[in-house]
Amino acid sequence: MKNWKVTRKLSHHVIRAGDGITVTLQVRRSVPFPLYYCICEEIFPTTLKKIDNRNDKYQYMDRPNKLKVDRSIKEIVFPSFRRVFEITYKIEQVPRGEHTLQKVRIRTGDVFGFVKKEHVFNISDKLVAYPKARAIHMTEQLSNFEQGSAASYTFNLKNTNVASGVREYAPGDKFSWIDWKQTARKNEVMTKEFEQEKSTDILLILDSCYYEGINYLAFEASVEVTISLIREIRRQSTNVGLLSIGETSIHFPEQNDYQQQDWIRQHLTRIQPNGSQVFSNKLKEEVMKLESSNIVMIITTRITNSFKETIQKMKQRTKRVVVIYVQSSKLISQTDYLTMQKLQFEGVSVHLLTEKQLMKNPIEVNMI
Repeated sequence: MKNWKVTRKLSHHVIRAGDGITVTLQVRRSVPFPLYYCICEEIFPTTLKKIDNRNDKYQYMDRPNKLKVDRSIKEIVFPSFRRVFEITYKIEQVPRGEHTLQKVRIRTGDVFGFVKKEHVFNISDKLVAYPKARAIHMTEQLSNFEQGSAASYTFNLKNTNVASGVREYAPGDKFSWIDWKQTARKNEVMTKEFEQEKSTDILLILDSCYYEGINYLAFEASVEVTISLIREIRRQSTNVGLLSIGETSIHFPEQNDYQQQDWIRQHLTRIQPNGSQVFSNKLKEEVMKLESSNIVMIITTRITNSFKETIQKMKQRTKRVVVIYVQSSKLISQTDYLTMQKLQFEGVSVHLLTEKQLMKNPIEVNMI
């Protein structure tokens, strides 16, 4: 059996969390010795011992162990004299992360059960499940115009009231921006150019520090919210950066380019809660190293008194601090609610995301 050639073919190597794939195992043997049966078994890694059923998973936010499963794939084949045979199976509801399928166990024997043979074949195939970006609705515009500082509560990327000049038409320009007089004069489509906006940089800070009793499903939600906010903010043509704080801190500067977006997506695919330091302590250290941003948004699954004190100091260095607290409503204590009220009283925007909000589409985040 050790001379058999076993290969694995995945229908997709890169998917989104919650999707499924089809796997085909092919067994090729050189000698057509008659075999009564073969039992082929995929040995799954621990990273695949849970499921992701998209928004529905948040109904178990207070009981995340409900999403743990013991995946088992065993198929019996009767190859007889065949040199090549295949089995096909599906892996459904793949959770976020990088998963490596490494081993296939094959058992065989004679018809009477007197002889039994088994061999484990080492075959490595990687499957990557990116975090799913959700539709998200933010209730305040993140940029101001040069002629005024009043905030608007709609996401208009350009001030269409004050035109500062004209330029050639570019893909993505609205039909209403066309300057018909200049178009007729120059015999080519010209669009109005509007007053430039002030740059508003946003820094997202993701709490990926481990602590005893951490709710892993709440952490998954915080990763989804982070990648969703990045996509939505970039859609508004606003520079956004990410600071991930765990055992090590990784900073992606406030930029709006495709390459950095891909790096962030890869990072958020691999990230897991780790480290032994308290998030509030590491947050205090990391913020002192960074340049002040106009808006800082912190996504966390834990609020403590030390966290509140750190936020109070951060507020002195930034234009606005927004805290997005992700947790099951059944796991939030009265102390947590009191801490959130104190932060709001001191001018910090605190937005609570529980299973109720996370099961909605889109997710609503209040920036006020």
